[in-house]
Amino acid sequence: MATPAERGVVKPILSDLMDDPGSGLDYETRPDRLPGLLTPLDRFFIRNHAPTPMIDVLSWRLRIDGDGVRAPVTYTYRDLWDLPLTSVVRTIECAGNRRSLFGRASGRTFEGTQWGRGAIGTAEWTGVRLRDVLSPAGIGPNARQVMPEGLDGPGRRPMPLAKALADDTLLVLAMNGEVLLPDHGYPARVLVSGWLGAASVKWVGRIQVSDKDLSVPWNTDDYVLIGPGYPPTGESAGVPINEIPVASLVELPWPARLRPGRQVIRGRAYAGEARIHQVTCRVDDGPWQHAVLLPPVEQATWVRWQFGWNAVPGEHELRVRATDDRGGTQPDAVPWNDLGYLYNAVLAHPIHVDDPA
Repeated sequence: MATPAERGVVKPILSDLMDDPGSGLDYETRPDRLPGLLTPLDRFFIRNHAPTPMIDVLSWRLRIDGDGVRAPVTYTYRDLWDLPLTSVVRTIECAGNRRSLFGRASGRTFEGTQWGRGAIGTAEWTGVRLRDVLSPAGIGPNARQVMPEGLDGPGRRPMPLAKALADDTLLVLAMNGEVLLPDHGYPARVLVSGWLGAASVKWVGRIQVSDKDLSVPWNTDDYVLIGPGYPPTGESAGVPINEIPVASLVELPWPARLRPGRQVIRGRAYAGEARIHQVTCRVDDGPWQHAVLLPPVEQATWVRWQFGWNAVPGEHELRVRATDDRGGTQPDAVPWNDLGYLYNAVLAHPIHVDDPA
């Protein structure tokens, strides 16, 4: 097993829980190792742009400043724990999830992390509402955007003031009941519900409030849809990505191997800021069948689903299509974009069913 220094991350990476897409910084959850609604910390996916920083919490400070506040404010780690705490269950997904499958469908290899299906996870996030952190600085009447900045270097991405002030936008201190691990943003990170993972900046050291729209590499050159059909927007080379579209996940290896007979096929579906409305499944050329949605069915959080299948020996393809409560549904194909983002097409999941013993 590679050492943390060789991997660029701190927590142990077990191959029976997580897959390595090859960057040395990023690790994805194995879909067949999801035990419940929440993703355990030992298998929650990691997306890093640089090695995980080891931050001295005693000297760490969080500064709130910018031309959108009346007076800058600085917090210590202890200060944040003294503020009112709240907890929410929310899903985070990297915009590049399923990039390798997008490449396979497009007949090309995209640059960037070659994610399979596991750059997604759900946790109970505990911290302070971001609006409560910003309020003592006095948000000005002309404030437009809020931008957390990470201490890892490149991590920074603006959001509209309204999103920053939402009930479920948090400055996170703990995850699944435990203090944040270094790989997941210790001592503090942002949670921006329903948006791409890059918006939930880790290792936050500064939050800028601005009277104008902010342009940084993460909303002009990267985490942007670039290509035919995606015209440049302002200073951006294309269309900046914010919300994550509806998609589904089957809790089986790829390809999968099953015994013949009655099987319960399980999975997850997620729809960004929306709620999942329905999930339908189809085996080979058979009819689409409604899967059962397991509670809770909440906004900005994945939903577990399941359906029964009488598996017969041979080679099969399972297709799953999720639909959200705003009418969004998974397409059969996704238009190409230069960086291979937001691939949410219906997938043909290969399954081999053994002959009877």
